[in-house]
Amino acid sequence: MSNDTNNELLTTNRKALRINLDDQKYGTFAEIGAGQETARNFFHAGGAAGTIAKTISAYDMTFSDSIYGKAGRYVSRKRLETMLDHEYGLLEERLSEKVGKEKTFFAFANTVKAKGYRGGNDAHGWLGIRFQATPETKPNDIILHARMWDNDNLRQQEAIGILGTNLIYGALKLANNPDELIKSLIDNLGPERIEIDLIYVSGEFFKDTDNRIMNLNLVNFGLTNAVLFNPEGEIMQPSEVFYKKAILVERGSFRPVSKVNIDMLKCSGAQFIQEPQVQDKEVVALAEITMNNLLAGGTLDIKDFLDRIDTLAATGNYVLISNYFEFYRLTAYFRRFTQEMIGVAMGINNLLEVFNSKYYTNLQGGILENFGRLFRNSVKLYIYPMKQRAYRQYKKLMSEDTLEKVDLDEKVTTGGITDDMLITCGNLKVATDLSHLYDYLLENGFIEPIKGVNEELLEIFSRDVLTCIAEGDASWENMVPAKAVEHIKKNKLFGYTSD
Repeated sequence: MSNDTNNELLTTNRKALRINLDDQKYGTFAEIGAGQETARNFFHAGGAAGTIAKTISAYDMTFSDSIYGKAGRYVSRKRLETMLDHEYGLLEERLSEKVGKEKTFFAFANTVKAKGYRGGNDAHGWLGIRFQATPETKPNDIILHARMWDNDNLRQQEAIGILGTNLIYGALKLANNPDELIKSLIDNLGPERIEIDLIYVSGEFFKDTDNRIMNLNLVNFGLTNAVLFNPEGEIMQPSEVFYKKAILVERGSFRPVSKVNIDMLKCSGAQFIQEPQVQDKEVVALAEITMNNLLAGGTLDIKDFLDRIDTLAATGNYVLISNYFEFYRLTAYFRRFTQEMIGVAMGINNLLEVFNSKYYTNLQGGILENFGRLFRNSVKLYIYPMKQRAYRQYKKLMSEDTLEKVDLDEKVTTGGITDDMLITCGNLKVATDLSHLYDYLLENGFIEPIKGVNEELLEIFSRDVLTCIAEGDASWENMVPAKAVEHIKKNKLFGYTSD
């Protein structure tokens, strides 16, 4: 398979033409729903007779069912995989004996829902390609899920046609360079038109390719703002997990996950499920890591990322990797999938960040607009306490101008302060010009202290865990959940060595 990774940005027509002029490539196109444009790009490019064995557009559901069988959901991964199975099977059955020794077969398929005639813009689709790397070898798969952001139905269809062409070109020309393949998917489109929030590769050709890294790079390269992993560490399509669910999310570095992280999620979860709006609702709890956190060292450390995902998975948690530094953007993301209540569990340090005006200069309404966006539609912040000793350490890391604006409430800063005293959302003092707003949010239940915490755990910090691991100090095992300890030791994560 060729590696066409020069820096030339090919037009959609040029990509299709290059495939058409490659006399080794031969395949079928099956497109249902709104995704009717990919095959057209190859026909318009010229020379398609040497590439296209068959095209099919199955708009009618009954007709589609007669070919691929009945489906619970027509725009779904299961439907796409059924289409790939059927179309690739026909290729092998009908053409292997005749041209199988000199051709590499591929089957491209998509199932897409575009903006409807009566409105609504839940425009998304599944696209995939099954292809041989060389003649007479087992096929490989690339599957992805995309959302279309154009407001016009025809523009959405055009975008899917370009994405389909990019996917076929990437599979047949760039598959031995996964980073370039991912970047090429939005060529001639841009993220403002298409978002790709899941990609999955399989087959012998991809035996050394880690799907977790592929999906991390969807965020890293700007193709999406968030990707989701299930408790087994597998990539998930977010709507399949979040749809119509109440959501509780905890942000952290989880480097590694500590007993504090688990206690925060457990205690906030106990309060969350008792909220009137959450009664009898399905709840999803998850850990979130921002790309800012993953890039804190200046570059993306892939092993460190995998270590975090693996240890969180060992404790049974969903993990979201996001580009949403501001919490109002994170909750807006969840609103794509659910109108149920959203809870955000955080520490005192994160709460202070929420009340830092410098992060909202991009908003016309500044910090007030931030809170208007954050707390609309049933959102609550659950705040985990911090000991005075840790609070002092945190303040040392903050800029001088911020230090002047945040401190303990005056009523607890006068006399008798001990390192073990708890800093809570009830005695925290924010910037003077925001104090009335803070009091309003606190008194009206938008911000609530997490209750029932294990105060013995408040001395635990991830950085201390990492130091102990590096120094061979076994005390770290008392700071980390047992399942995570076992996983770290077994797989030698975060620099752990049995020596």
